[in-house]
Amino acid sequence: MRNLKKLLILALIATLAITVIGCGNNEPAPSGETPAGETPSQGELTKITVAATPVPHAEILKQVKSELKEKGFDLEIIEFSDYVQPNLVVEAGDIDANFFQHTPYLDNFNEEKGTNLVSVGAIHYEPLGIYPGQSNDLSNVPQGATIAVPNDTTNEARALLLLEANGLITLKEGAGLTATKNDIAENPYNIDVIELEAAQVARVVGETDFVVLNGNYALEAGFNVETDALAKEEQDSQAAQTYANILCVKAGNEETEKTKALLDALKSDKVKQYIAETYKGAVVAID
Repeated sequence: MRNLKKLLILALIATLAITVIGCGNNEPAPSGETPAGETPSQGELTKITVAATPVPHAEILKQVKSELKEKGFDLEIIEFSDYVQPNLVVEAGDIDANFFQHTPYLDNFNEEKGTNLVSVGAIHYEPLGIYPGQSNDLSNVPQGATIAVPNDTTNEARALLLLEANGLITLKEGAGLTATKNDIAENPYNIDVIELEAAQVARVVGETDFVVLNGNYALEAGFNVETDALAKEEQDSQAAQTYANILCVKAGNEETEKTKALLDALKSDKVKQYIAETYKGAVVAID
């Protein structure tokens, strides 16, 4: 009986020893080491949220995720298909920044919506192009031709300036970057300018003679301004100097660590090389 008690005591001691050793494995790993099952810096990354249209903006943002992670930031990209919500969510403070628009659009949006959003840097330029629909020759435009253009204030003016530059219409003197179809002074082809929300223009390619597309929506529709457009904005044009796509934040957040890290990443040589190799002139990086 005594021997049995001794055996039970020894077994209990052995069990306790194993338990203590097992608990020791749950202690924090030594400094500089990563516990099993965890990724480096897990729980230490600061999240950056950015609203963006899918092409090319979200695609470009994806190129900087790893660089930002190395600097301690976790980039989350939230895609939108319109030009309104990305500004509203940044204004509301729900998202840190957005990347989809140019400064004239932003200025007009702030004025109309009472928002307080600012640009922190120009990233790239997307040439606007005239693309074929039912017709494909700008030197032989049919009488009464229909041309679909974006209907927001700045992009409609930009589209009309491009039509004027190619001899299709003449605008009133001074109309410039605020022109609408009401500013058409001469219309020798009796062109019917059809105003549509920018995201919808590509959908009427088969229903109109021509369409004027923003660079991102042209890319989404499978067009490339270098190979498919009948005419495009040139890099030295007024539009090219004015309509660069920007990184935008709510006023007061221009100098945050998040904003500075994101802007530096988007202005990097890696991103410039990616833009040049991927979009082949449909998107042009800005120094």
